[in-house]
Amino acid sequence: MKRIKISFLFLLTLGGFSCTKLDESFRSELEQSNSSNITAAQLLINAYDGLNGPFQTGDLWHISEHTTDELIGPTRGGDWDDNGQWRALHAHTWNADQGQIGGAYNGLLGTQFSASNVLQFSPSPQQAAEARFIRALSMYAVLDGFDQVPFREDLTNYKILPKTLKGKEAADFVIAELNAILPALPATGPSYVASKNAARALLMKVYLNRGVYTNRASPTFDAADMNMVISLADQITGFSLNDNFFDNFAPDNDVKSKENIFTLFNIAGGRGGNVRGAAFQTSHYNMNPGGWNGFTTLSDFYDKFEAVDQRIGKYYTYPGSLPNKGKRVNVGFLIGQQYNLTTDSLLFARNPATKPLAFTREVKIKEADAATLEYTGIRVIKYPFDYATTGDQKNNDWAIFRYADVLLMKSEAQFRTGNTAAPLITINDLRAKRGATPLLAVNLTNMLDERGRELYWEGWRRQDLIRFGKYLQPWQEKPTDNPRNLLFPIPSNQLSVNPNLAQNPGY
Repeated sequence: MKRIKISFLFLLTLGGFSCTKLDESFRSELEQSNSSNITAAQLLINAYDGLNGPFQTGDLWHISEHTTDELIGPTRGGDWDDNGQWRALHAHTWNADQGQIGGAYNGLLGTQFSASNVLQFSPSPQQAAEARFIRALSMYAVLDGFDQVPFREDLTNYKILPKTLKGKEAADFVIAELNAILPALPATGPSYVASKNAARALLMKVYLNRGVYTNRASPTFDAADMNMVISLADQITGFSLNDNFFDNFAPDNDVKSKENIFTLFNIAGGRGGNVRGAAFQTSHYNMNPGGWNGFTTLSDFYDKFEAVDQRIGKYYTYPGSLPNKGKRVNVGFLIGQQYNLTTDSLLFARNPATKPLAFTREVKIKEADAATLEYTGIRVIKYPFDYATTGDQKNNDWAIFRYADVLLMKSEAQFRTGNTAAPLITINDLRAKRGATPLLAVNLTNMLDERGRELYWEGWRRQDLIRFGKYLQPWQEKPTDNPRNLLFPIPSNQLSVNPNLAQNPGY
């Protein structure tokens, strides 16, 4: 096998893939390759897996959610302090050395490198297209958060520094890449393999936000871009809304989700990322699963939901669930008294052990009251916990693009071109599926709210708040802040090795 060359700009460990066993569940062209290009197939799996780190409750997910009105990571006494990094994200007081910001940037560049590396090993046309999709997705995430996207096509000469693409130039590059690979991507197949529809969904994101990347403080929305969003949405066919919202996130979502367009592959005991951590980071120690008692949502965000909206939380049965004797809420938002799902007995706090475990609406960025700090804040379980398996890797595939998002993006683009009738119908159809009452009219405020209700904790909230002009406004435990925060800083370690990068304004 050829030796893999690793750039000092991308600190990425690629070792071990030569012995990787291709999981039997991963059914795509990449595992049906002949012996002459099996190395490209293995590298492609490595590139797919590289998306898990940033996107799947990883650093990119943290900086996309902790910096918004959907999520807060309160310091609980001496727990969850972590040198104030979670407080800094929510309060928008980060700097160029903040851990999750640096981790997201470095991780995305590493994924970009992994995808580009596939192209050096004689991939088939479909393998090359899948690798370029992964690269385009990682580059898009860098553009969205940092504006400056280092790009290297040639991986053989590291004396040449990568080119830096910025703003609209970077957006146009991603658009060109996706259009170029569309013919070679599969039309159908498992959602964890890049497809034509996945490329179209990503193109919709780029076109919808292209005006943001020209002027983040005051974006404009070109009619041609909005019409492209609408046209691309109409080309995404074969999907529909699930009757049960949480089927999209369940351990068997690869079978029963009709909405998931592109997901990250997870299988217990095999390939995948840390799905278990999504529950552990929010669940209390005495719950099952027994978590780390950390992150919560905010009451103002919770109050955007109607009680009849199934997205707010429900009793949900699924393969791998507990018996749930009392039919308690086990997915969505957990508020009030919590119960042992098997016996239906009350759960109590750890200290004091006599205090019932009842999650409160109130939460502060720094909890100091030892009597209450364990149970402040409404908890969120978006991915139903897979109790049937052990370990970090569960069977829930991680949703990146869903059909509901496609419908909401199309509705927004229609609204921004003056069409208010069609968006009202589409959004009310979505709300009816979720059990919510119909809206009487649509406007930018309730369209943003609907995106929050549908896509909470899926990693899109920061982008949405910026596009709707709300990101710099105050919300619970966050004051009005500095316009510099519309962009994250370029990490200091990247500036030190790449003179083609410049620190973003204000840092």
